[in-house]
Amino acid sequence: MASVIEKFGVTTGKSFKLKNYKTDDPGSMEKKEALADLTDFQAELNEYQERLYAEDSQSLLIIFQAMDAAGKDGAIEHVMSGVNPQGCQVFSFKQPTSNDYEHDFLWRHYKALPERGRIGIHNRSHYEYVLVCKVHPEYNLSERIPGYRDIANLNTTFWEDRYESIRQFEAHLHRNGTKIIKFFLHVSKEEQKKRFLDRIKDKYKNWKFSAADVEERTYWDDYMKAYETAIAATATPDSPWYIIPADKKWFARYAVGKIIVESLKQMEPEFPELHKDQKDKLKSYQQRLEKE
Repeated sequence: MASVIEKFGVTTGKSFKLKNYKTDDPGSMEKKEALADLTDFQAELNEYQERLYAEDSQSLLIIFQAMDAAGKDGAIEHVMSGVNPQGCQVFSFKQPTSNDYEHDFLWRHYKALPERGRIGIHNRSHYEYVLVCKVHPEYNLSERIPGYRDIANLNTTFWEDRYESIRQFEAHLHRNGTKIIKFFLHVSKEEQKKRFLDRIKDKYKNWKFSAADVEERTYWDDYMKAYETAIAATATPDSPWYIIPADKKWFARYAVGKIIVESLKQMEPEFPELHKDQKDKLKSYQQRLEKE
């Protein structure tokens, strides 16, 4: 496959339409080929993670957004299985706490950013505030923002300000050495239904099922509109979105893995070069140890 970055990447919101992206689009890729490639790529991922960690100058933030049952957890587990836990941090964001509501909507996400030299993974993210909170605007009232104490006040200006805050937040991170890549695992409504039924029928999976998942399906069109608007408003060359067809889990994992490795390569992390005096000291230590 030529380039998943080019095929699925969105770097500008101009003329972006979610309907132009399929939920099942493996191209000519076969499952066996993808699984073999995924195994091979993990060696590269491990190498570039080690370079990133040793360099201690940049960081990579990977954001996963999707409808329920789209495969976020599985993608994270399979793609990042070979990564050294010392250099990787995973945060799964649930409903905000009362303490979170005492701060602005980006506060808890800023606290979870990866340190220099590390890869950070956010399973759901600050985008929930322009996704689920747009579909259910009553959630915004818990923030107690002056001028927005009623749903009727949540006008176009409110949402444009949200998108602007996100763009500025991500631009600030980029300027300070954090590369951001954002994945939307694009699953079809029919495939989601199938996966929900599988969860219900499988005694080892039905603990994952929630009645709220079925209720949220009734808002499917609203969510698709919210995703389309959010992606169009926040896709930039420095913080691109990737619309990953997710009806086939094996292909979604393949595409995510390839994009992560290519993104790390673009960062060009390098092992630190020792100064001459440091190299001389290493030689003396080597000689000393060899004489023991």
